[in-house]
Amino acid sequence: MTTLRPAPHSRSQDAWPLPGDAQAVATARATARKALEGLGVDPELVDDAVLMMSEIVTNALLYGDPPYEMAVSADRREIVCGVVDSGPPLPAPRTPGSGDERGRGLHIVAILSEGFYGCHPQRYLTWPDRLGKATWFALPRTPGAA
Repeated sequence: MTTLRPAPHSRSQDAWPLPGDAQAVATARATARKALEGLGVDPELVDDAVLMMSEIVTNALLYGDPPYEMAVSADRREIVCGVVDSGPPLPAPRTPGSGDERGRGLHIVAILSEGFYGCHPQRYLTWPDRLGKATWFALPRTPGAA
């Protein structure tokens, strides 16, 4: 009988609690930029990821419930960024009217991530005893390598 060994940990993952007010967006943008630049991610992808992070944090603040946290995980092929909140409704893209000021965030995420985004139940990393929902997106580490 062969003894099973755990797979080597090949994905780095960091999480940060976010404030429960409008400061969360600025905090998430700055934190995501610093984390992704520290991982050596292409500057264009960093800009896209920071924009998408601000969109999903804004959605969490508008439609979710505290506490909020953001997470960035990476391996050699892709980065995955997400926001966890404890609100029950799952985010859904809607079709905004031409005069609407809101409703385009998930469309931006869908386009920039080339469809690699979603939402699912997830435990918080910074509060492991809490269950919430994670809204996330993924990007290849190298532009155009989807």
